[in-house]
Amino acid sequence: MIFSLEKNTGSWQKIFSILAVLCISYSVSAQIQDPVDWSYSVKKVSADTYTFTATANIEGDWHIYSQTTGKGGPVPTKIAFNKNPLVTIVGSTKETGKVQQVYDEMFKTNVRFIGETATYTQTIKVRGGIKTNISGSVAYMVCDDRQCLPPSKKTFDLKLQ
Repeated sequence: MIFSLEKNTGSWQKIFSILAVLCISYSVSAQIQDPVDWSYSVKKVSADTYTFTATANIEGDWHIYSQTTGKGGPVPTKIAFNKNPLVTIVGSTKETGKVQQVYDEMFKTNVRFIGETATYTQTIKVRGGIKTNISGSVAYMVCDDRQCLPPSKKTFDLKLQ
């Protein structure tokens, strides 16, 4: 069937509309996956001490790598705090979750990873009970048994009151 532009402008509009919907549908399905949902909180422990918590809720068979995974392996999870002269970071960030260790053929090293939920806690001291913020970022890499996504970085900024 051949369409005449003069007689069937409605048909061309329908065809154009269908193509536009198909293109939009394709672009939505092609968006980058992000199977990790991060949440952040702070809890006041004493007049000058807080506990910072970052929690990763990880979808399905995906996992993130431990802070202490093998050298030469995937990008380990790292919590970085922005400098704040009113805040002192006490000790190292503690990691909890179902940590698994396996030899990874692709990376040719032992790797440690966490699926489902990973929690990172950090003790923070604030000078003189002054109100301020704690900010920084979480860098991590997420994989499943078929693929790895490029390393990601999420930022946080929380009030200490």
